[in-house]
Amino acid sequence: MSSEISFPLSLPTVDSLLTITHPQQGIWIIELHNGQDSRLTTRMIDEALRPALDVVERSWCAMRDKQTSDGKDKDKGCGTLIIVGRRDQDKFFSNGFDYETVKGNSSFFNDTANPLFARLLTYPIPTIAAINGHAFAAGMMLSLACDYRVMTDGSRRRAWMCMNEIHFGAPMPLSFTAIINAKVGSPVMRRRVALEGHRFTPSEALKAGIVDRLATFTGTGVRNGTEKVLEEAMQMANEVKVLASQGVWGAINTNLYKDCLEAVHSDDRAHRMLPNREAKL
Repeated sequence: MSSEISFPLSLPTVDSLLTITHPQQGIWIIELHNGQDSRLTTRMIDEALRPALDVVERSWCAMRDKQTSDGKDKDKGCGTLIIVGRRDQDKFFSNGFDYETVKGNSSFFNDTANPLFARLLTYPIPTIAAINGHAFAAGMMLSLACDYRVMTDGSRRRAWMCMNEIHFGAPMPLSFTAIINAKVGSPVMRRRVALEGHRFTPSEALKAGIVDRLATFTGTGVRNGTEKVLEEAMQMANEVKVLASQGVWGAINTNLYKDCLEAVHSDDRAHRMLPNREAKL
């Protein structure tokens, strides 16, 4: 693929699972649309989400290089990536892993899931999760691996963030616990997340520092709640995109999350990750 990438771009090219758009200079959006609840299957991660991160980075690098060659300093190197659930609904951001595609795959975390989380944790431009509905288990992990989180306020439709493994007897993989330790600041809140499987409402998630902003709905005319969440995420993206301009965002995150990344890169086959029964991760 050349450095000149045309958007919108859907991946994979056959039976696409996500779409990348480039609505403004320095801002890219990845919309997840694997079914209605954007489950994170092996195919979704390996053939869509991880390649999409590569596409956005190449597009950002090409934009930065072009600005340098043109001698244009305004917005040079600025960039932000937004990840949002399916845009034609406001019920789910992501409902987590699809158990049927994960069970029995002993290499799933080492080869598929953990490389995705590590990539997001060290991404070269700020990343924003636009949480437009429920974010359960791996869906919540996906949002926590991003740098910022904007969530629906729940006034139009109920929305929760929840790590529900404790409720169906699934030991958390080491990568999950490492990300929770890195991104959830309070030991009390980490207990509520991991050991109690608490369903955080948007206001609770904001108070706990798990999300950074809520998209507040006023007036009428909004087709669904996702529009408002994306509007708030776009506002944040324009505020933080300049932080990528010096090219050190990813390097600083690599050092900031050094301990977390070591755990994420560990061999998870030494841990029992999935119960031997149908369950939702």
